Amino acid sequence: MFINPTDQELSGLLQSAKIIAVVGLSDNPARPSYDVASYLQSQGYEIVPINPRIEQSLGRKSRVSLEDVDGPVDIVDVFRRSEEVDSVVDEAVAAGAKAIWLQLGVVNERAARRAKEAGLTVVMDRCIKVEHRRLLGAKEL
Repeated sequence: MFINPTDQELSGLLQSAKIIAVVGLSDNPARPSYDVASYLQSQGYEIVPINPRIEQSLGRKSRVSLEDVDGPVDIVDVFRRSEEVDSVVDEAVAAGAKAIWLQLGVVNERAARRAKEAGLTVVMDRCIKVEHRRLLGAKEL
């Protein structure tokens, strides 16, 4: 059975991360992915939108997939259906990501196990915005 990282491990991950690729990021401010990514951007993280259906979000050019990202990604934050996570894990591993974060309601035990076996930190069924606020508090920038 999958167990999420401890609060101490989550704090360390969030403090060390600089670049967060958001898979399924919308350009619609009413969507949860936009709200979460906007918050993360306001906290100093560099956001990389991953969505083949939009040109940009939050002032950043959208990429078709993780394969199109130049340079390293610290966290891959996933706003996709649970059954679509397998391919995202494959891309995250290939891209050398350090962690994959599956948002609230996104649960795929098999994909999480594969990501862990590949050396990624895996967070499942948790909101990165909620956890950031809970563990680190929102910074005024």
